[in-house]
Amino acid sequence: MAEEPQETEQTKPGFQNPVAGFGVTFKAMFKKRLTEQYPEQKKTTAPRFHGRHQLNRHPDGLEKCVGCELCAWACPADAIYVEGADNTDEERYSPGERYGRVYQINYARCILCGLCIEACPTRALTMTNEFELADSSRANLIYTKEQLLAGLEEGMVDTPHAIFPGTDEQDYYRGLVTQAAPGTVRQVAVSKGEVPQEAASTFGEDEPASEKVIGR
Repeated sequence: MAEEPQETEQTKPGFQNPVAGFGVTFKAMFKKRLTEQYPEQKKTTAPRFHGRHQLNRHPDGLEKCVGCELCAWACPADAIYVEGADNTDEERYSPGERYGRVYQINYARCILCGLCIEACPTRALTMTNEFELADSSRANLIYTKEQLLAGLEEGMVDTPHAIFPGTDEQDYYRGLVTQAAPGTVRQVAVSKGEVPQEAASTFGEDEPASEKVIGR
């Protein structure tokens, strides 16, 4: 016949066990609170914090993304979608042959791991310190290229525009281009549905050029 286990000081029911359990609570009551008053007081993130992505530009405004899709292949959550397209002399978005025509990141899937950053060969994709990405709609969590593209700084011209005269793609990656060439103007983005502006008519609204009567 098996012997019954003997009671020890730890197994004896008594008043000490509940008191010992509440001891942790009592100790915490007198410690400094760690509650963060968010969003009234936002905590400063670390310099290398993994936040919202950003598509970077060259110093003259051309885009660094070449549409290679390596970031999409490296993403373990399948959160990135890229479509590349060819540049032309009449509509140029990057110094190379191709650019990212469509770029989307689905933050409902993204785990902010940073593997896409490591895969980017042109340093076109980096991560910012912005972490407020919550939204009430799944559709709003899909960020497009227009939302991810970095803003224009001094010395930049918005894309599309011509490459800096006398340079090539390698000169951009060597850092030889520091700003847009004097006289650089934005080209017409035909791929986005833009049309060249027609020459302004010198006639009034009631008498367009196509209907002017000669020798009236």
